[in-house]
Amino acid sequence: MRHRKDGRKFNRTASHRKAMLMNLAANLIIHKQIRTTHPKALEARRLVETLITKAKRGDLHSRRLVLKVIPQPDVVKILFDDIAPTFQDRNGGYTRIIKLGRRKNDAAHVSLLALVDFLPAEPVAKNKTEVKEKTAVEDVKDETSEKE
Repeated sequence: MRHRKDGRKFNRTASHRKAMLMNLAANLIIHKQIRTTHPKALEARRLVETLITKAKRGDLHSRRLVLKVIPQPDVVKILFDDIAPTFQDRNGGYTRIIKLGRRKNDAAHVSLLALVDFLPAEPVAKNKTEVKEKTAVEDVKDETSEKE
């Protein structure tokens, strides 16, 4: 029985699971958004929310606690210097999960995990051709408006 045992196993060993979640959290901190399967996004959200809450305190002890989870000093510096101050007035809910549909090859549910107050660096699309079509349509609209 699984009474009071939370968290997903992902059919991985404990060390592999820990490394995977650490990498997801680090990449979310660096890039402000990541695209992954929905169950992984839910687990990474749990980890990142606690890390941001610890980073909001800003003291040395909380920095060392975060370094235990993410042993990359440059990523922890970004978390404490850039991300934590923007969430200082927010009591929780630092991330959002947007469902993107299913992946073509294995039909896995794919989601976008993003930090709330940060704008995405590039348009969110399922593939590169969708982004090119959107920018091409926007360019045509700009040209027609300039002619008028």
